[in-house]
Amino acid sequence: MDSTLAILFSTLQLLIVSTAAPLPVEVVKMKSKVKWMAEQLVVRLNRDFQVPIGLTLSPPADDLDGLSSIVTILEGYNSLISNSLDGVSQVKVDISSLTGFLSQWRQEHCSEQRPKLSVPGVLQELQRRKTFIHTVSIEALMRVKEFLNLLLKNLNHLKTC
Repeated sequence: MDSTLAILFSTLQLLIVSTAAPLPVEVVKMKSKVKWMAEQLVVRLNRDFQVPIGLTLSPPADDLDGLSSIVTILEGYNSLISNSLDGVSQVKVDISSLTGFLSQWRQEHCSEQRPKLSVPGVLQELQRRKTFIHTVSIEALMRVKEFLNLLLKNLNHLKTC
């Protein structure tokens, strides 16, 4: 009886797995491209920008709430990164490329466009301290890296418009 039940369970599990709807090819390609772009950006950030000793980021990373929030957060941090920092121009271009790709994807594949999201609290606080341009730029770079690592662990949030 146990072997019959085990076979039945295995067959049922195989049936469930094999009939699950596959992700559309476009979504798989989009997630793959975003993963590659984000990984390359994290590599560049790790290589070119070291966290200053004693700098801790708190509160923790921003929340992922679909494409709209991802674009809003990345654009917000990118706007805070000073062009006067050495080696930052390519990072800013890479962030802009990623947000541009995500924005284009959203326009083409999301039937209902979500309203412009409000800026998260951490980002608002950094915007208030813009006069300390280098400090804010370094923190923004570190937060971008933290946010991209969060995104890489949660790529399924890209499916949400």
